[in-house]
Amino acid sequence: MFTYTERKRPHPWLYYRGEARHPIFIPVHWLEFACRWLVYHLSGWAFLEVLEYVGTLSIFFAVISYFAESGDRLKQKHYQAWQVINTAQGKGGAGGRIDALEELDKDGVALVGVDLADAFLQGVELKGADLGRSNFSSADVRGGNFEGARLEFANLASANIRNGNFQHANLRNATLQDADLQDADLTGADLAGTDLSKADLRNADLRNIKWSKIANIKLANISGAKNSPADFSSWAQKNGAVSIESDDEWTKLLDEK
Repeated sequence: MFTYTERKRPHPWLYYRGEARHPIFIPVHWLEFACRWLVYHLSGWAFLEVLEYVGTLSIFFAVISYFAESGDRLKQKHYQAWQVINTAQGKGGAGGRIDALEELDKDGVALVGVDLADAFLQGVELKGADLGRSNFSSADVRGGNFEGARLEFANLASANIRNGNFQHANLRNATLQDADLQDADLTGADLAGTDLSKADLRNADLRNIKWSKIANIKLANISGAKNSPADFSSWAQKNGAVSIESDDEWTKLLDEK
């Protein structure tokens, strides 16, 4: 920050001329002499000091305006994210939806009822997201992270969720019919009222799942399921689940049914 205060009167030209040790340096010293006198005269101008304060105030008001409008900018960002999601609705591919969903979730925006059918969302990070009544039917969500997410009444029918993370997720009354959950982590997931008919649960981690009120598990494949609670396997097979390791045999059985 410059302060325009009146400066000491410069020396006369003869003083600067005497400082030149060689004639070649005379133009340089003349320039120094001229600049010092220019600064000396301008330093007394109140107008320049006013300009300095105006500039400082402009920065101050710009900072205030920036913070005052932060809410509007956040709303605009959320509007654009929703626009990306809604524009791509019903289409395959990602269409920018992964970034849009993650941004909204990061900002704590509820994603209730979002329609992501047939979308390509591999590796999407939606930890703790509110996805009640959302539609992921036939979507490719391999490796997606839904840890602690709320997925009540969500539609994940025929979705590919291999290696997905559903640790402690709320899947109450969700539809996982014909979903591919191979190697998924369902540790502590709440499956009350969930439709798991024809779901592929091979090698899924079922540690501490809440399973006693599963609505439908007919023809679900639980071959190689890990850490399943006591009595779960026998209960599941009594209610129509199967344990088939081979892909060909599993596909043949579904075709027959």
